[in-house]
Amino acid sequence: MNVQQEGGRQAGRTMAPVVFVLDDDDGVRASVLNLLQAEGIEARGFSTGLDFVAQARLDAPSCLVCDIHMPEIGGLDVAAELARLGNELPIIFMTGFGSIPLSVRAMKAGAVEFLTKPVAPEALLQAVRDALALDAAGLAARRELAELRRRHASLTPREHETLRLVIGGLLNKQIADELGVSEIMAKTHKRKVMEKMAARSLPDLVRDAERLQVSKTRSR
Repeated sequence: MNVQQEGGRQAGRTMAPVVFVLDDDDGVRASVLNLLQAEGIEARGFSTGLDFVAQARLDAPSCLVCDIHMPEIGGLDVAAELARLGNELPIIFMTGFGSIPLSVRAMKAGAVEFLTKPVAPEALLQAVRDALALDAAGLAARRELAELRRRHASLTPREHETLRLVIGGLLNKQIADELGVSEIMAKTHKRKVMEKMAARSLPDLVRDAERLQVSKTRSR
């Protein structure tokens, strides 16, 4: 598949924010790309929804400036496909045929902004800045969760069991009884869990476990 990309470097080589511009109108697409690039924002253009959806999600703050009315698949269809793929990319919709029902559909599809053409340059730039900031925050949270999952996966089966007992509120002696080990060994398992999970305190460990949806084991 030939992908029309205008401006920007290859995905994955930079952590600089990237704006994807999807519009089948060559003039509009070029105008938006020029506006963004003049502001020092990396921007990449696509003429069809199929071409854009085929691209991998960048590990960098990004957003999509997207026309709603396009051949093959329109902007709302693109949003639906991104949602199906679990891609939480913020979307700024543009249309030359704005209406209240359409704007409502766009917002329900996950749009962060809905702009009517011709779009005022400053309005578009502000929408892009807001969308990039939103995605940067979401990206940081996703990375943090991925690191948390990596730490959790590094636990041994006995340490997994210990974690569930600790977040269940059990004392060291109770944990030892549940594991069938000495209290000293229970403390050792607990310390290793804290170290591997990089938890500075028990409340931190409990919060991390809640984020990971780890089930608690309470005393019988």
